[in-house]
Amino acid sequence: MSRWLRRAPWLAAALALAAALVGGAAREGYSQLQHPLALLGARGAPGGDWFNALGFVLPGLLLAAAGSAWRARMQAAGWRVRIGATLAVFSALAFAAQGVFPLDPEHLAAGSSRYHVAAWTLWWVAFAPGAALLAGGTRPRWRHAVAATAVPWCALVPPALVGDALALRLGFAVWFGWWLFALRWPR
Repeated sequence: MSRWLRRAPWLAAALALAAALVGGAAREGYSQLQHPLALLGARGAPGGDWFNALGFVLPGLLLAAAGSAWRARMQAAGWRVRIGATLAVFSALAFAAQGVFPLDPEHLAAGSSRYHVAAWTLWWVAFAPGAALLAGGTRPRWRHAVAATAVPWCALVPPALVGDALALRLGFAVWFGWWLFALRWPR
C-alpha cells in the first residue's frame, strides 16, 4: 500500500477533528459536550456546507479509498477478512454520506434528516460486524474486537451514562483510531 494511503487515516481524523473544533468555536452557543456534530452541518447553519465537506465527506472518502486499496491486497486472505474489510469500506462511505445528507432542523423526522440518520446507522451497523470478522482473521485480534464492541455501544449507550453528544464523539474516536491501526496491516 502506498505511503499516501497509509497516511489517509491520519489526514481523515485530523480533518474531522479540525472541522468539529473550528465549527464548534465559530457557532455561538454550541457545546461539544451537549450538541451533536451533525448540528454544525445542519441545513441553514452558518458554514454548514464546509463542515459537512471537511468533517464528514472528505474524511469518509479518504478512508474508503484507503480501505479499498487495503481490501484489494487481501486476495489471499480468508473470507472473513475480505468481507470484514468490505464492510469497513461501507462504513466509511456511510460516514461520508452523513455530510451529503445534512440534518434539517425544521424536519427532523423527514427528508434529508431521515437519510442522515440512515447513513449514521449504516456507519456503525456496517462497522461492527466488519471489525468482528477482521478479529476472526487478523492480528492483533483484540483491537478489532474492542472496536467492534465499542462503536455500537457508543451509538446505543443510554444518554444518562455519558450523554448523547459525548457518546457519539467517543464512537467516532474509536472508529478513527481503529482505522489508524487497521491500515498498518498487512505491510
